[in-house]
Amino acid sequence: MRNSRDTLARGLTEAFAPAVLAACLPPVVGARVAKSVPEGLLWGLLASLFCAVIPYAMILRGVRRGHLTDRHIGVREQRTKPLLLGLASVTVGVVLLLVLPAPRELTALIVASLAGGVIATGVNHFWKSSVHAGVAAATTVVLTMVFGPWLLLTAAITAAVAWSRVHLRDHTTAQVLVGAAIGGVVAGVVFGSLR
Repeated sequence: MRNSRDTLARGLTEAFAPAVLAACLPPVVGARVAKSVPEGLLWGLLASLFCAVIPYAMILRGVRRGHLTDRHIGVREQRTKPLLLGLASVTVGVVLLLVLPAPRELTALIVASLAGGVIATGVNHFWKSSVHAGVAAATTVVLTMVFGPWLLLTAAITAAVAWSRVHLRDHTTAQVLVGAAIGGVVAGVVFGSLR
């Protein structure tokens, strides 16, 4: 029984990792809000490049070079530099989306990602909050605002991700609750006000 729970927890942690959600959400939102689906997908892929692909590539590079213990950056003291580099990448993405100009709701999403990242980075400098839970909660909030209340059902995924992080002993219950609160509140306030 323990092994099946461990397998489930690892699967949830990987399938709904921050990089995965950050890569998938912008094309989904872009396709919904742009003039056409292909145009929205292109805008979303551009946003994903700066919000997920580049930051995750930097993390993988850190792991390969031995500067980071793992791709989820389980050691809190190792988190600051990758989070700051990720924020720099997201900032470049925001500037590009504003200059080009991308659909307003997609730009609002990436600004909300940047705001959530800034707060999570500040907190993680002193205490290890769960970025997994934060990004999952933010995803639920954004999907609900863009597609309607039936997507509140995705909160079950956020809860499952939070459980997986605690089960794997990567976080405490308090750390996943704080992470989810940061992600959900920032997404609701920033995305909600800018969209």
